Amino acid sequence: MTIEQLRSTHQANPFRPFTIRLADGRSLHVPHRDFLSHSPSGRTVIVYHEDESFSIVDFLLVTELEVSDGKGRRPRR
Repeated sequence: MTIEQLRSTHQANPFRPFTIRLADGRSLHVPHRDFLSHSPSGRTVIVYHEDESFSIVDFLLVTELEVSDGKGRRPRR
C-alpha cells in the first residue's frame, strides 16, 4: 500500500466511499472525501468519524483500501 494509492482513491472523481484496513485488524470507513486528511508527507492520516471523533493513523499500518461499488455498498469477498 502506498500513499499515492491512498491519494488517488481519496481524490477520485466521482468519489467512491472506501474502507482503510489496518494491520491490527481494525477498519476505518471513509464515506466522503471530507472525512479524511493526511499530512504533507503522507505518513500520518486522520480519519474523522460521523460522531465528530477521529482516528490518527500511521500510514505504515495500512494493509488495504477497500473501495465500494459506488452505490454505498462494499464489494463481496
